[in-house]
Amino acid sequence: MAVSIPSITEDVARERFIMYASGYCCYNNAPAKDGVITNMQAFNTYRYRLETFTESRSTEWATKPYEGEPADFYTQTAPRPWEIPVTGPSLFQNHEENIKVPYTSSNKPCHTCSASGKMPCHECNGSGTKACWVCNGSGRRGGDSPCSQCNERGKENCSKCHGNGTKECETCKGKRQLLTYINLKVEWKNNVEDYVVEQNSGLEVNNLSDVTGKTLFKNAQYMLYPVYGFPDPSLSQASDRLVREHQAKYSQNSRILQQQQTIELIPITKVTYKWKGGIHVYYIYGNEHQVKVPDYPATCCCSIM
Repeated sequence: MAVSIPSITEDVARERFIMYASGYCCYNNAPAKDGVITNMQAFNTYRYRLETFTESRSTEWATKPYEGEPADFYTQTAPRPWEIPVTGPSLFQNHEENIKVPYTSSNKPCHTCSASGKMPCHECNGSGTKACWVCNGSGRRGGDSPCSQCNERGKENCSKCHGNGTKECETCKGKRQLLTYINLKVEWKNNVEDYVVEQNSGLEVNNLSDVTGKTLFKNAQYMLYPVYGFPDPSLSQASDRLVREHQAKYSQNSRILQQQQTIELIPITKVTYKWKGGIHVYYIYGNEHQVKVPDYPATCCCSIM
């Protein structure tokens, strides 16, 4: 499989370098503008990506304020988690749904407020008043002058509870009762794992995670077979390993809905340039022409006051 990507021009390399340097307030852009490019070397590499789209389901007891819903506990046999019909998202899209399991709900008095719908205000300890902030509770200010803020009472109504001494119960929202039911949590997750063929350019592999390349191969089905016979044997070996690992791992506690594998050719160009007698390098990579500069030669210490 002889596949190549058109090399970038020196003009593109310089333009991207200047844009990169201009994005940093502490970088002098002289190296990017005046540096002399002496060599441009391609280190294009392959990336294999395996995606395994899964669905998992779990249940737990839950409560919510009672809104008058009919209690259906034991009116029929509750369905099991995988018996409940749920509409999922598009393939390979992460998503989560919470569903009330039918025939599991009952209502009960709120345990937090003892079915009163109210709780003592923590701001005023249930008294409904607080010491006046102007006179600090003395009723006087500036010696013998009466405090006009509190009319000499030394107290004023609590602003949090409006002088009532109580606030609405956070658990039942003032309804006094709770609906108890079994909640079904359904999670769709796209589990992604990459393998990048070693390219010996000096650019770290983790820099490639946010860029794209030229798609050479892509297929999706319920359960994949590994890619065999690829020109680079390490990629075929990685495909075989990852497919087996994913199918074993994600079938234990979830259901595999679909798998997808992709092979991309990612462009990487190592640019060597000379500036003020020194030799330096930077990298341009991905379809997006991202720039990575290991050691920019003209920086200054700057701070924002």
